[in-house]
Amino acid sequence: MKKKRIVVTGMGLVSCFGNDIEAFYDALLTGKSGVKTLTQFPVEDYSTRFGAAVPDFDAGGYIDRKQARRIDPFIKFATVAGKKAIEMARLSGEPLERLDKERCGVLIGSGMGGLHTFSSGTEQLITKGHKRLTPFFIPFIITNMGGALLAIDLGFMGPNYSISTACATANYSIAAAAGHIRQGHADLMICGGAEAAVSPVGLAGFMANRALSERNDAPEKASRPWDTDRDGFVMGEGAGVLVLESLDHALARGAPIFAEYLGGAVGCDAHHMTAPIEDGSGVSRCIEDALKDSGISKESVNYINAHATSTPLGDTAEIRGIHRVFGDLAGQIKMNATKSMTGHCLGAAGGIEAIATVMAIKTGKVHPTINLDNPESCLGELDPVANKAQNHRVTAALSNSFGFGGHNSTLVFGPYN
Repeated sequence: MKKKRIVVTGMGLVSCFGNDIEAFYDALLTGKSGVKTLTQFPVEDYSTRFGAAVPDFDAGGYIDRKQARRIDPFIKFATVAGKKAIEMARLSGEPLERLDKERCGVLIGSGMGGLHTFSSGTEQLITKGHKRLTPFFIPFIITNMGGALLAIDLGFMGPNYSISTACATANYSIAAAAGHIRQGHADLMICGGAEAAVSPVGLAGFMANRALSERNDAPEKASRPWDTDRDGFVMGEGAGVLVLESLDHALARGAPIFAEYLGGAVGCDAHHMTAPIEDGSGVSRCIEDALKDSGISKESVNYINAHATSTPLGDTAEIRGIHRVFGDLAGQIKMNATKSMTGHCLGAAGGIEAIATVMAIKTGKVHPTINLDNPESCLGELDPVANKAQNHRVTAALSNSFGFGGHNSTLVFGPYN
């Protein structure tokens, strides 16, 4: 049966470079790092003292002031990104009210949910007793509440739930949202991920895991995917959200179309809690499944937005997986690492990187992988777009995200024709 075509009609984000899509992508194209020494809380005794935090976040009228004071930052990020995506899709005001809201859904996941609320609530429980715990404690820590409150604000009554697959969360959410449209459950889905983990407990947890870079003397150079001198990833945060619509629905309302969602796949290594299979077989299987779902050949792919976290094991496993799929075709592929500038935004990473992928298609320009001074030899013929943006007409693009637990995901986007 012929698959229903799906297009991207809106994008919204919260990032270390602000909340504007054009400004965000301009920062990426210029090779700007969003990684800085943290000032949001004391870090003097931490072995890692930097991250790519969202600076001076302002809900900008997208959230009621009283509500903005109460809700967890990850919910704020999800709400603002979602509403900005709706604006970009030209659905403000009367066009929004004309939608059949029973056929519009929200699927915004989070890897860790309300970490700030959980941490402060736990501290209050210990120091002041259970009677002082806010009644909002449970609602604001659970991962579904970002999408739930957004749907309440918009009146969207279609599919609504959250997915939590660590750093693959947003990609899983986008693929699932596309599935609802293809299966006829919805005409329009707001989908992606949100994370607000740059906090004392979030930073300390990843330090204990020994996953973070400790390049405190030069934070902006700490995230360096595929560089032989990398020493771990850099924590980031934010939200990345797409508006996906069936092509028929988008054309009927005269929506702007920025790219086409061609397909996607998810899977599991079933190997190790935090480490990927070193030969890249989990990655290659996921890419092959995504290409099969999209109905395109591997010869069509000439751009990959890689997961590329700047960890020794993860970076090389992904490269090996890509080589397993593309072989001699690797020389035609431009591959970059958004995390070299934004850090690793965890459950939001796939959404933010899906936006970077769509913007590459839209602008014909791919952003650089910064801090790539001594490239790994295993890159082979792959072009990692080292340190300087390139003009590139994207024919088909992959966006990879992988997460603790062995979760693998690949999305496929292309220009809308």
